[in-house]
Amino acid sequence: MSWVVLILSGVLEAVWATALGKSEGFTKLVPSLVFGGGLVLSMAGLARALRELPVGTAYAVWVGIGAAITVTYAMITGDEPASIVKVVLILGIIACVIGLKLVSDAH
Repeated sequence: MSWVVLILSGVLEAVWATALGKSEGFTKLVPSLVFGGGLVLSMAGLARALRELPVGTAYAVWVGIGAAITVTYAMITGDEPASIVKVVLILGIIACVIGLKLVSDAH
């Protein structure tokens, strides 16, 4: 269950990171509210997952998921230019997250 919570928290990290960019320095209300809610829920989920998972592994997975989703969303929406190199590097992040999960289960 901790892994499910951690993955959902990583998704929420992407939500709050994207909302932070859209808030334009907290000058836009709705993105600022989404940022605040997403941040609180993401951190709460990370804290919950850390009850059972090692902090180094959990944090790396959380950040990896958030970063991969954030940059993928930005490329899809046109906020950031896409390239083959970026896609390959994002796939590398995803592979590392999966690898950490597999290694963690093995111990």
